[in-house]
Amino acid sequence: MIDRNIQPLIREPQLSTVPSPEKRVMRNGIPMYILSGGDHEVVRIDFVIRAGRWFQTQHLQALFTNRMLREGTRKYAASEIAEKLDYYGAWLELSCSSEHSYITLYSLCKYLPETLDILESIIKEPLFPDKELQIVIENNLQQYHINRTKVDFLAHRSLMQSIYGEHHPCGQVTEEGDYRTITPLVLNDFYKRYYTSGNCSIYLAGKVDEDVIKRVSSLFGNESFGSDFQPIDAKKYVIETNDEKRIFVERPDAMQSAVRMGMSSLDILHPDFLKFRVVVTLLGGYFGSRLMSNIREDKGYTYGISSSIQTYPGSGLFAIATEAANEFVEPLIKEVYHEITRLQSDLVPDEELSMVKNYMMGEMCRNYESVFSLVDAWIFNHSFGLPDSYAEDSARAIETITPAYIRDLAQQYLCKDTLKEVVSGKKIL
Repeated sequence: MIDRNIQPLIREPQLSTVPSPEKRVMRNGIPMYILSGGDHEVVRIDFVIRAGRWFQTQHLQALFTNRMLREGTRKYAASEIAEKLDYYGAWLELSCSSEHSYITLYSLCKYLPETLDILESIIKEPLFPDKELQIVIENNLQQYHINRTKVDFLAHRSLMQSIYGEHHPCGQVTEEGDYRTITPLVLNDFYKRYYTSGNCSIYLAGKVDEDVIKRVSSLFGNESFGSDFQPIDAKKYVIETNDEKRIFVERPDAMQSAVRMGMSSLDILHPDFLKFRVVVTLLGGYFGSRLMSNIREDKGYTYGISSSIQTYPGSGLFAIATEAANEFVEPLIKEVYHEITRLQSDLVPDEELSMVKNYMMGEMCRNYESVFSLVDAWIFNHSFGLPDSYAEDSARAIETITPAYIRDLAQQYLCKDTLKEVVSGKKIL
C-alpha cells in the first residue's frame, strides 16, 4: 500500500538516448530514413521536398502547389482520393515551410498497398485542375478576409514586415490580388521544377518491417521520377529592418489590442542559440514565466503573454505576443521592458532556474517519447542541417547554464533599443 502521508521523491527529468533512424539510399538516389516502433499497426510515410516558399517566383506558389496535390491526378479525381483515404482509415497531411514542402500519410498496415497506390499518384501525376483550384482559392480567400479583421493577424504580419523588409520571404505580405494570380500553369511550373526524385527524402515510422520498406522502395526508389532535376542554389536574403520603433495598425472596431514585440535574433546554428532558449523560456516561455507572473498574475493586464524564438533559414526571430484591453497597452509594454531589465541586471535565483530547467527537460522528453514525435524531430534536424547530437547538445545546454551566463546572454541579445513594438487595435485619443 502507498503511504500518502509521505511525499514522493522528486526526480529531475533526464533525456535518455535518442534513437537514430536507419538510413538507406534507394536505387534512384533518394535517401530513406527508417524508425520502427510503436504498438499500433500504423505506418507513417513522409516525403520531405525542398520546395518551400524560399524558392517560389510569386506569392503563394509553393503553398498552393502542395495543397493541390490531393485535388485530382491522372488516376483519381479529388472526390475519389478523399473517399478512398476515408474508406481505408488513412490520413493525408500537406504542409509547407520556409524551405520545404511535406507530404505525410498515416496508413493502417493492412491497407498499405491501397494507400500507397493513392500516394504514388498524388506525388507523380497531379493535374492541378482549374475547377478544384478555384474552389480552394475561394476558400482560402474567405479565410484571408476573416484574418484581416483580427488584430493578432494584423500585428504579426506588420511585425514580420518591419523586421525583415518586403524583399525577404518572411516580410512579404500576401494581398488579395496574389490569390488571383495563381493558375494551374503557375503551379505546374513549380511542381516540375522541384517535385522530383532528385529533390526529396523519405521517412518511414511506426510498424515498419522489410515488407513495408520493399513496397515503398518498389514504388518510389527504383526509377527516377519528375523532370530532370537541376541543383538548387542556396538562396540568401538580406534582412532590411526599418527604423520605426513603434508601429500602429488601426482596427477601429477592435474590443482589445494585439501587441507584438520582436527583433531579429540568433540563427539556430549559432553557438549561443541553445542556451539563449533558456533565457527566452525564463522570460515568457511557460506558464510560470516572469512575463506571465507579472503581467497576468500580478497586474491583470492580459489573460496570457508569451515569448519565443522562431527559426528561419539564416536567421531567428525573438518575439513577444499578447492581447490586452486598449487602456492596458502602454503599462503592459512598460512591464515587458522591466522584466528584460531584471534579467539583464539580476542573477536568476537557483530555485527559479531549477524549475525552468525541469520544465524544459520535461518538454524535451515529451518530444522524443513516441516514434512519430521522434520522426518529427529528425525531419526538423535534417531540414535545418543540425548535427545528429542536437538533442544531447540541447540537454547539455539546459543542464549546464548558470545564472551569470543567463545575465550575460540577456545583456547581449535582448536589446531594448532594437525591440520593435507593434500594436493593432482601436486608436485611443
